[in-house]
Amino acid sequence: MSVISYSPVILSVPGRPVDLQVRVSAPATGTDLPVILLSHGHGFANNLSSLNGYAPLANDWAARGFVVVQPTHLSSRTLTGVVGAASGAPYFWRSRAEDMSQILDQFDLIEDAVPTLAGRVNREQVAVAGHSLGGFTTTQLLGARITDPDTGEIADLREPRIKQGIVLAAPGRGDVLNGPMADAIDFARTIDFSTMTTPALVVIGDKDDSQHFTDMGPDWHADPYHLAPSPKTLLTVFGAEHLLGGIQGYDAAETTDEDPQRVAAIARLTAAYLHTQFNPSSPAWQEASDELVALAATESK
Repeated sequence: MSVISYSPVILSVPGRPVDLQVRVSAPATGTDLPVILLSHGHGFANNLSSLNGYAPLANDWAARGFVVVQPTHLSSRTLTGVVGAASGAPYFWRSRAEDMSQILDQFDLIEDAVPTLAGRVNREQVAVAGHSLGGFTTTQLLGARITDPDTGEIADLREPRIKQGIVLAAPGRGDVLNGPMADAIDFARTIDFSTMTTPALVVIGDKDDSQHFTDMGPDWHADPYHLAPSPKTLLTVFGAEHLLGGIQGYDAAETTDEDPQRVAAIARLTAAYLHTQFNPSSPAWQEASDELVALAATESK
């Protein structure tokens, strides 16, 4: 399916140090299109941690019938020189979640700005997806709560307009943070997944050993599945490290486990999951799962 991609759509947000810029990718045709809000990670690359990243997922999801909206969060390295000293730097954990609510608040403007998009979106079918720090943002929007380390208050950033989630290689529980970078994400120490009630697919790599944060091993990234109430689904990608084969960008130098087939499988499975979640009569998730099992059986012979 042909895809259109349009950027930047500029949203004015009172009190935000800079305007919120988003990229929108969508099928060139079709109506009643569900929405995926895609939250980028932090990382060391510049443009991959912005609205310009995650093209392998955004393009594929759009081709499969979704409107994908990608904000540049304040944590993006593209903005370091502009907002590096602002309150919340460098991770802007609260602002990242608030960006997604702002997008939904201003969706009329987005539809009007993107050529041919107006009137083709199903705003009742909204999902959020995020990778790494974006996965942390996703868990907050799905209902996970943290205690703000600056104020001591519980931060509840759940967005009720979001009906489904895709959590990709997100941080796990905070009481096991003991690596050299643990203090850098002190806001994550009190994450409480017990309130994360929105349905979600949690995707982890069985080689994603984030020792700079914890010695718990790859299973740490499965905490949003194990510690959150159902309904949740866990997808373990064998052989995958933190970038899950390269979802952050085509041929990205920082990808340690580059595997285009792995990325394609993740894109298809996540899209299939959402199609079935939004339309329970759809066989997309079962068909994609069966195909994966059959392929694994063939490769093992």
